[in-house]
Amino acid sequence: MKSKKLEIKAPGDVKEVLLHTCCAPCSSAIIECMMQNGITPIIFYCNPNIYPLEEYNIRKDECTRYAKSLGLEIIDSDYDHEAWLEEVRGMEEEPERGGRCLKCFKFRLLETARYAQERGVRVITTTLASSRWKSLEQIEAAGRYAESKYPDVTYWAQNWRKGGLSERRIEIIKEYNFYNQRYCGCEFSCRPTSQS
Repeated sequence: MKSKKLEIKAPGDVKEVLLHTCCAPCSSAIIECMMQNGITPIIFYCNPNIYPLEEYNIRKDECTRYAKSLGLEIIDSDYDHEAWLEEVRGMEEEPERGGRCLKCFKFRLLETARYAQERGVRVITTTLASSRWKSLEQIEAAGRYAESKYPDVTYWAQNWRKGGLSERRIEIIKEYNFYNQRYCGCEFSCRPTSQS
C-alpha cells in the first residue's frame, strides 16, 4: 500500500539527486517519495564507518536489492574503514550525537559532494536525516560543510522524518523483509550503553 503522496521539491527544482544512503530501511520511503515527485535518486552507498565488513556488505546488498527492484542506479563508494578510523581518532568514547557523529557525517557527506561534483549532479541529500537517533542539526551542519567545499553542489536539508515517511518506512521494511540493523554502524555505536 502506497502512502499518501508527500509533496517535495528539490533545490533548483532539479529532477536528479545524489542520495547518500546509509541502509535500505532508512532509504526506502525517501526513495519512494522522491520518485512519486518526479525526482530520480542516484543511490550513493558511502559508509566507511560500518563495522565489521560483513555488516557493511549485508547493508549494501539490501540497498542494491531495493535499488534494482525500482530500476535505480546504485554506486558503491570504496570501503575504507581505516581512513574513517583515522578521521575519528581520539573521539572513540564520545556519546551518540556527540562530536564523533558530526565528524562521521562530515566525512561521508564530503565524499558524497565530491562524487556529485565529479559526475555533474547538482544536489545531494542524505538518509541520515530519517533516523530519530541522529541529530538533524549535526546532519545539516555536515551537509553545509560538504557543499562549502564543492561550490557546484547544493545540500538539500530535508527532514525525512515527517510527512508520513516514518510510518511508510515501517511498511516497506515489512514488504521487502529488509534486514533491519540494531546499531548505527560503527564499532563505537554498538556498545551496550549506547542507542542507535
